[in-house]
Amino acid sequence: MALLTTEDVLHKRFQPTKFREGYDQDEVDDFLDEVAETLRVVTAENDELREKLAAAERRIAELSQGGEIHVSEPVVVPEVSSVKDTTPDVSAFGATSEADPEGATSMLRLAQRLHDEYVANGRKEGDRLVAEAHVEGQRIIREAEEQHSRTLAKLEQERSLLERKIDELREFERDYRSSLKTYLEGLVAHVNDGNLDRPTLG
Repeated sequence: MALLTTEDVLHKRFQPTKFREGYDQDEVDDFLDEVAETLRVVTAENDELREKLAAAERRIAELSQGGEIHVSEPVVVPEVSSVKDTTPDVSAFGATSEADPEGATSMLRLAQRLHDEYVANGRKEGDRLVAEAHVEGQRIIREAEEQHSRTLAKLEQERSLLERKIDELREFERDYRSSLKTYLEGLVAHVNDGNLDRPTLG
């Protein structure tokens, strides 16, 4: 399964239920916005580290060719909260790289290692956020489906009750019509017989 991109998360839409939404749509959208923003930050940090690494590689290439290099500023790797405890100080390498190719090579290896660590941590964080968003989305869908099933069951129960009441009313109507017909027939028979006493209904 392909990994989600920032745009995938940002444009994710949940299908609304027919009867009633189980959650506030704005709350779901806000959560997805937070996920997308975090992924943007991680991507920006990785891009910046790649630029730092490319600059270090160019510096090493110049040193290996014997050219004179003037270092204007040391290579500084930006601090990221997820790996800040493992980030060593690399500023000392910048001051000695012009006269010490070995130090510059070590700086390149260190920059590469830091880059790999930042990329790995960024991917882990992105995977974690995507996994959480997936779990949350599945939970919302599951609970919405359960609510849908409960609503259908309730409607089915109410429909059955109404059908029973309709059957009872129809039976009452049939009995009433039959009794009324018998009464009217008896009344006609009494009139024809010259009996003016009314027959009783039912």
